Amino acid sequence: QVQLVESGGGLVQPGGSLRVSCAASRSILAINAMGWYRQAPGKQRELVATLTIGGRTNYAESVKGRFTISRDNAKNTVFLQMNSLKPEDTAVYYCNADTGPRVYWGQGTQVTVSS
Repeated sequence: QVQLVESGGGLVQPGGSLRVSCAASRSILAINAMGWYRQAPGKQRELVATLTIGGRTNYAESVKGRFTISRDNAKNTVFLQMNSLKPEDTAVYYCNADTGPRVYWGQGTQVTVSS
């Protein structure tokens, strides 16, 4: 099993930056891929960014050039650096761990972009 705990959400003005973190309960080097998803009110959960065990990244078109996914293997933590935030980035952001046989989710952290 993998427990995931997100942190770092909050309120930020448009154009601002925020970094959210996801701490895993075991080595992320043993996890095929880590990712961030988000869900806005009334919308389906959507992929934001993924990072494979081999270091390959994938981003949603809407966040390319603004968001960066990275990891600290020693701390079993994955980050999502979000720059140039827009009101439409407002959502609950969920961390995801794909071990192959199973997929695990964190409890989510709220990100609100508003003036």
